[in-house]
Formats: sequence, C-alpha cells, structure tokens
Amino acid sequence: MLSIEPTGAVLGATVHGLDLRQTLSDAEFAGLLRALGEHGVLRIPGQAIGARHLRDFSVRFGPIQGSVTGRFHDGEVPEVGILSNIIRDGEPIGIADAGQDWHTDMSYTAAKGFVNVLYAVQVPQRDGRPLGDTLFANMHAAYAELPAEVKRRLAGMTVRHDFNVFWERMRTRPGSMRAPLTPEQRAKRPPAVHPIFMTHPITGRTVLYCNPGYAERIVELPDAESREMLDYLFAHQLQPRYQWAHRWTVGDVLLWDHIGTLHNAIPDYRPEEHRLMLRCQVMADRIFDAGFQRQWLRAA
Repeated sequence: MLSIEPTGAVLGATVHGLDLRQTLSDAEFAGLLRALGEHGVLRIPGQAIGARHLRDFSVRFGPIQGSVTGRFHDGEVPEVGILSNIIRDGEPIGIADAGQDWHTDMSYTAAKGFVNVLYAVQVPQRDGRPLGDTLFANMHAAYAELPAEVKRRLAGMTVRHDFNVFWERMRTRPGSMRAPLTPEQRAKRPPAVHPIFMTHPITGRTVLYCNPGYAERIVELPDAESREMLDYLFAHQLQPRYQWAHRWTVGDVLLWDHIGTLHNAIPDYRPEEHRLMLRCQVMADRIFDAGFQRQWLRAA
C-alpha cells in the first residue's frame, strides 16, 4: 500500500509501498501526483528495474522528450536517456556533465517540462559516503516570499528561455565532452517564452518560473533592467532556506517537479568514481489539460 513519508524539510518525501516493475493502479498514480505537488521531489527507494519499466512508469505522467543529439540513450528503449561519467573503449556511454548549475529542464520548450524521473544504477562513493548529491530549490516558497512590490511590477510579464545559451555554457567548461549544436539541432530547440509567475497545475498556487540555466531575458523590460531583475530573482530563489539535497542510494527512483523546483547536480566525484543513471524527461502536455486534472486531481 502506498504511503508518503515527508522529509520535514522545505522539499522532499519518500514513497513506500511501490514496486515499479508493476503497473501503477489509478489510486497510486493519483496519490503520486498529489504528493508531487505537495513535496516537489519524491524518492521511491529499493527498486530493481530495467529501462522499459522506467519508461512505462514515466509515460503515465506525460510524453517523454527525446534527445536533441540522438546520442546517449538506451539502445532498445530510446525514450530512456543515460547519464554517466563512464568511458568505455574510449567513448562516453552517457551524458557526463554533472554539475550543470541551477536550472529547470525543458523550460526552453513551448510545452515546458513536467517531471524528471531518474533511476540510480551506480552511485559513486568515497570513504563510505555517497557522492553526487542533487540539490533542489522550492519555487512555491520563493514566490511566496518575494516582496509585494516585485510581484506587482512583474505581474503579467514573460521570460524567454533558450536551450543553446545553457548548452554553450556547459560545452565551454573544462573537461566537457559536448560538441557545439549544429544548425539543425539548434532548430529543434528554438527559444520559448513563458510567464514569469505561473499557476502550478497541481497545487493551484503561484510559482516563480525562471531559472539561471535557461532564462535569458524578461521580454517586457529593456535589456539592462531585464538583466538586473533576473540577477535579483536568481539570488532570491537560491537562498539556502529554499534548498534541500537528495543523497543517492543504488535503487533509488527519484521523481521531481520541474514547474515547482530548480535543481543542480553536484560533481564531487572523480572520473574513476563511476556514476550511472537512467533518465526520462516528461513534458507538461497532459498536466495542464483540464480533462487530465479533473480525472486525476480534482476527483482524487
């Protein structure tokens, strides 16, 4: 039977009673959605699953985004990406850029991202301590504590999010194995514009929807004012009181909400300390649909 154990911190809860080799019941799925809105990050420990199980679980939440490069995914289940620092026969077997700074996946797409689902296959350790924590920040709380004058000034404004800005920042870091995006790849990820304040589809509360990774410009402000305000918002949303860290264990499935959180992976492990995760990135097409909400949220 599904049960939810909150961390007691600003984010996070552990989900008990699920075996993701089995199909979720309707009640379990509705319970996960409600818990995701309330806690932002859900840990489902002790799983022993394959790529197909991860895909089948993830697709309940919405369509899965594919890779812009066409690389680093499971050969038999292409919806499942591979995150890893492992080099095999001189070639990386997955995307190795942990430590990508604070961001929200898929804010650069018109549909927006809804959830990431990661499965921990290998977790690096040193001296008995797991490495490679993932940090999260709570955007419900960040909005709630913005000064009233900032909320009034920015009400109704929008932000442009650009995938290539983030890609280039990561590509030019020392040790990165990313190549520049080709014109064709860039065309697959054109910039997208979203409201800076957004009503969360699960909680019905307002969140601050911008992030240091992809948000490049407040559309309605002149360049200098936009830069100044974005810098202010980034500093505000990353205050320690909004943050919580997940420490990985092999077998963890971690599910988190892109609309209500930011995240940042910590690269505190060496190349020989191997990390391997399977990942599905789920888009927000369904969660904003009124019929989907009536079926899974309002009637729950």
